[in-house]
Amino acid sequence: MGKQTVKLSLEDRTQMQGRGFGATKPVQGEVVFNTAMAGYVEALTDPSYRGQILVLTYPLVGNYGVPPPRRPGSLDRPYESDRIQVQALVVQNYVEAYSHHAASRSLHEWLSAEGVPGLTGVDTRSLTRRLREYGTMQGSLYPASMSEDDVRRSSGAVDMRDEVFRLVAPSEPVHYEGGKLTIVLVDAGAKDNIVRSLLARGASVIRAPWHADLLGLAGQADGILIGNGPGDPKDLAALVAQVRSLLESFRKPIFGVCLGNQILALAAGADTYKLPYGHRGVNQPVQDLLTRRCYVTSQNHGYAVRDDSLPKDWEPWFVNINDGTNEGIRSRQHPYFSIQFHPEASPGPQDTGFLFDDFMRLVGAMAQR
Repeated sequence: MGKQTVKLSLEDRTQMQGRGFGATKPVQGEVVFNTAMAGYVEALTDPSYRGQILVLTYPLVGNYGVPPPRRPGSLDRPYESDRIQVQALVVQNYVEAYSHHAASRSLHEWLSAEGVPGLTGVDTRSLTRRLREYGTMQGSLYPASMSEDDVRRSSGAVDMRDEVFRLVAPSEPVHYEGGKLTIVLVDAGAKDNIVRSLLARGASVIRAPWHADLLGLAGQADGILIGNGPGDPKDLAALVAQVRSLLESFRKPIFGVCLGNQILALAAGADTYKLPYGHRGVNQPVQDLLTRRCYVTSQNHGYAVRDDSLPKDWEPWFVNINDGTNEGIRSRQHPYFSIQFHPEASPGPQDTGFLFDDFMRLVGAMAQR
């Protein structure tokens, strides 16, 4: 691993300097933090982080290494997609000497192979406090030897209004054979564990890009799941319009997860807004407003639904216990519902995996009518 000096500059002119690892190149992106203690392989391959510079608040990262590359076209764990999605990774202490029975390479070797830069030796506590105080900010990560003009001219960034959604979705529908019930998964950056969770419950899955003809695919579906993904849901106006048409014509279950919660809300006529610094971690507490039970959940999102904007035939379903923000909605009239957190976890607790069971039971019951 090299010892090159690398800088992180935020848009408020904050600068931090440390040692580089992984690839050596300048990048730009929104700087966000995740509070999970483990699960960096899953987090780095989560398409919801596409275009972002990820800060991990847990101070020791890399100590259990990285598994071998997964087989092309497979859904092998623990990866959540077929590539690293982040622009760059920032940690306090990178550990090169890994130890794990499934590991075959270091985090540095993995980042280098995929052209993703890393930064270690910075105070991530101070950085996280600044992001909490000022909200997520744009930032640049680059070798200290580069001038600011060179950084602006040569650093790569992802257009978060349009390009990001096309980068994380398949170009055409992908079919996974399972059981008799067929679920259409609307993919605007869906994690692979959503597919694995459905297959494990006996479903066949049609993984359709968000720009596909969803109305046409709905004719083959016993249920529809709108998956997670990056960015501002309002930039997916074309998907919102398609889902609005589905709400008018599709009478089987529709289930939204994370970004899917926001898309379903917008399609129903509600509003969404940007959170100051988002919910990214594996310890977010939520409460079911129907049963009053509480759960610890995995989350990764920067936008939320406005409860007071929901139409009268929709109601809040879950609430975030930390800040009172919306964590799910339900239709009062039809089998449409969604959640802001990740029941498929990866990484994180599997406390809410039963929501996939409930969804599939409802899909099966309605398919027999």
